[in-house]
Amino acid sequence: QLVESGGGLVQAGDSLRLSCAASGRTFHLYTMGWFRQSPGTEREFVAAVTWNGGITYYADSVTGRFTISRDNALHTANLQMNDLQPEDTAVYYCGAARLIDDSITSAQAGSYDYWGQGTQVTISS
Repeated sequence: QLVESGGGLVQAGDSLRLSCAASGRTFHLYTMGWFRQSPGTEREFVAAVTWNGGITYYADSVTGRFTISRDNALHTANLQMNDLQPEDTAVYYCGAARLIDDSITSAQAGSYDYWGQGTQVTISS
């Protein structure tokens, strides 16, 4: 089970930190990813951190602004989002994918085995 938190309404240029809490004893075997979805669009890759070595991948649109991290002891994956812009407005979802670690597979929503319920992020201009 994955549970996201940390969304909200902020102004352009502000920061937010999303957290994803995972249950179970095999968290360390899962690559953790963040995706986002706006109404009428497909779920879009944002960032991922792999299960082995914590390699990180980012969408071009968030590189340099967002940072993904994981804490295997606490079973959490976090997304620090800085310099938020109105186009970042979406529902953000946390996903878990077992034993994948390449950039292409990590960026595909279909690779993920589990999803959270999502948290709304709204950026006002």
